[in-house]
Amino acid sequence: MLTRLLAAMRATSRSVLGTIVALALLGASIPLTPANAGGIGVTSCVRSLFDFSCVERWVEGKSDRSTPGFRDPRDEAESAERERLWTARCHPVIRQDRYGVPRYHYSAPGCEYGRFQD
Repeated sequence: MLTRLLAAMRATSRSVLGTIVALALLGASIPLTPANAGGIGVTSCVRSLFDFSCVERWVEGKSDRSTPGFRDPRDEAESAERERLWTARCHPVIRQDRYGVPRYHYSAPGCEYGRFQD
């Protein structure tokens, strides 16, 4: 029965299940906890030639200013206003260069750097 089950699973699932079965047969306890919900988790890993390090951050509940994904309505309004001023000054147009590569062209200097004021 177990061999039929393992044969039906994909290789990635099979290796995980094989590890769990091997640990269970050896008598190791496997903590099965419910998944956390209602928060934001961020994991960041860095690897060098001889070293490996990971940091994980979990924030319970709704997002606030310190978590990714929060957008302040005032910041959104300021960003929309800067975008409107930049578009009014720069008039971005896409034209193909002599090699057929599409490139942006602007009507005022400094627009390629995001300047929206003279």
